[in-house]
Amino acid sequence: MSKPIVAIVGRPNVGKSTLFNRIAQKRVSIVEDIPGVTRDRIYMDAEWLNHEFTMIDTGGIEIESTDKILTSMRHQAKLAIKEADVVVFVVDAKTGLTSADEEVAVILKNARKPILLAVNKVDSPKDELETFEFYNLGLGEPYAISAANALGLGDLLDQIVAALPKETSVADETDTIKVAFIGRPNVGKSSLVNALLGEERVIVSDIPGTTRDAIDTHYSKDGSDFILIDTAGMRRKARIDQPVERYSVIRSLRAVDRADVVLMLIDAVDGVTEQDKKIAGYAHEAGRASIIVVNKWDLVEKDSKTTLRYTETIRSELGFMQYAPVLFLSALTRQRVNRVSELVKFVADQHAMRVATSVLNQVIEDAVAINPPPSERGRKLKIFYTTQPGVKPPTFVFFVNDAEIMHFSYLRYLENKLREAFGFEGTPLKLVVRGRKDKEDD
Repeated sequence: MSKPIVAIVGRPNVGKSTLFNRIAQKRVSIVEDIPGVTRDRIYMDAEWLNHEFTMIDTGGIEIESTDKILTSMRHQAKLAIKEADVVVFVVDAKTGLTSADEEVAVILKNARKPILLAVNKVDSPKDELETFEFYNLGLGEPYAISAANALGLGDLLDQIVAALPKETSVADETDTIKVAFIGRPNVGKSSLVNALLGEERVIVSDIPGTTRDAIDTHYSKDGSDFILIDTAGMRRKARIDQPVERYSVIRSLRAVDRADVVLMLIDAVDGVTEQDKKIAGYAHEAGRASIIVVNKWDLVEKDSKTTLRYTETIRSELGFMQYAPVLFLSALTRQRVNRVSELVKFVADQHAMRVATSVLNQVIEDAVAINPPPSERGRKLKIFYTTQPGVKPPTFVFFVNDAEIMHFSYLRYLENKLREAFGFEGTPLKLVVRGRKDKEDD
């Protein structure tokens, strides 16, 4: 399930970025005393009381300005409001209620989203008296905070968490496989979706950036149900210059977060690029089952070893994704497109595979017997017990005498043995090592 989005909005210079940085616990947004410093939306995952959400820091909303930059900032802020699940409207206690605040409030009321009114720069009990006039905005109770001094943030975060959408039951969709199509612009994501559906359901164009939103389409094949999620192409930051396209990137990332299987599309003519590595890396870090799809295979001149050489190159360039199967196809000619559904179903099953504890421990015992762990700092690693607490991705916990002497190379060896025994093709594995206290070692 994708994380809910919390947008922080308001006039310029009311302390939105300072609040953003406090909640994120990192200095992410640039904070200066000059209106308009934050021009683009900045995103960061945050957590409060075990509730995770994604925050958006927006540029200030200048209602009357005709300045191109400020107009663009206003447009981006409206996009953030449209996409957000909860909106935090920040106003300035020092300045007091302004006509611009009232106009922003009208925009927020029309959005029909949960709105939390945060009165910032309340640094003393005297300042707290200034919060009452903000009741006039008609947005409910104003929450007095000082982002700079971290005052009142706990109460505000409590209200944010309370306003987040509740997780809905998806029991009727537990067998539906969500498939995200990701990759650079113009690699054929929409064309492949259309080829699978057998109709022009998604707009296809040679112009990069045609797909702005993550589009969901239901699809059934051979008794299996799928939701196909076509996403906007993710270009390098330096090449993203349109406000709508900037915002489409986070929608693509959210599509990965809620997918079961990711189809990582690569242009057969261009080969693996640095941007491909970054996009594939996000899917890998998110723990999603993945298939590497080499599209436009009809445009490549081939001999008897072309496929083998191309696969070796992919394995070399995407070394962290050795587990992902590679499928060569052409969405245009529909060559091998019929293999997509079957392969998606297969890796989805691998992604959700659970291994019996007794069988799992036998495999690990055999692996240790064949290749005992080396000693480190005069101590020998002992693996007492292994369990699998979760799936999607399959997660394994190794209980050992000292977690610090589990070398990454030996952990990789154990992962390889797990894959040899059970497959896990198409899915990353999450391996966790937990140690005991020194007095319990012997």
